[in-house]
Amino acid sequence: MSTAQRSYAAVVASLSQAVVAALDDLKAKDIRELDVRGKTSVADILYVVSGTSARHVKSIAEEVIKVAKAVGVMPLGVEGEKEGEWVLVDLGDIIVHVMLPRIREFYGLERLWTVGDSAPVEVVGDDSEPAAARA
Repeated sequence: MSTAQRSYAAVVASLSQAVVAALDDLKAKDIRELDVRGKTSVADILYVVSGTSARHVKSIAEEVIKVAKAVGVMPLGVEGEKEGEWVLVDLGDIIVHVMLPRIREFYGLERLWTVGDSAPVEVVGDDSEPAAARA
């Protein structure tokens, strides 16, 4: 792996950690990380999370944007902020979907991206304890 590749991988890892921390800080529910490398060239990681209300969904997305900028990554796009039912934040190799539970259940992104794979990784449990610490 070249120096540039290692540097880029470090930026993506740093961004991923910052995104998870932001999601946890704003009490996002049911945080799932989906590794979509090899399935699409659009992104490497998808985070699918729920908010408790349209305002909560918007606040979570705003915080993700704020922390991404803090680590030097400008979002490539943000969709759905006005409605607040499903906000997509495109950070390049990481895409964050923040959704109301009913919207999340209807579209079933986890099922769509994990057909034939193992279950999505639960990043943070509902009790705000990292999944790894509970295992």
